[in-house]
Amino acid sequence: MEEVRLQKYLAEAGIASRRKCEEYIEQGRVKVNNEIAKLGTKVNPEADVILFDNKKIEKKEELVYILLNKPIGYVSTVTDQFDRETVLDLINIPGRRLVPVGRLDMYTS
Repeated sequence: MEEVRLQKYLAEAGIASRRKCEEYIEQGRVKVNNEIAKLGTKVNPEADVILFDNKKIEKKEELVYILLNKPIGYVSTVTDQFDRETVLDLINIPGRRLVPVGRLDMYTS
């Protein structure tokens, strides 16, 4: 497997968004091969040991794609600052991290 940026690997492993993972790296909360990582570090997930808050991170999740015909009244986001219903309220897959792709407003179907 080829090397990938550390923040991308952490985001894909479900730690947080890529930007938030960059903050974690800058805060010194991420280690690669038992050394504190720096922003810009590239990792080989098959060869490197990656720790977040001293817990080993392994990306095991198989990707699942769901095509959804969004009804009017829902927003295409994970959480909404106005507490409106989101597309994730329509789908329940226990143990899966779901991320909407594409952006439709509340009044678009």
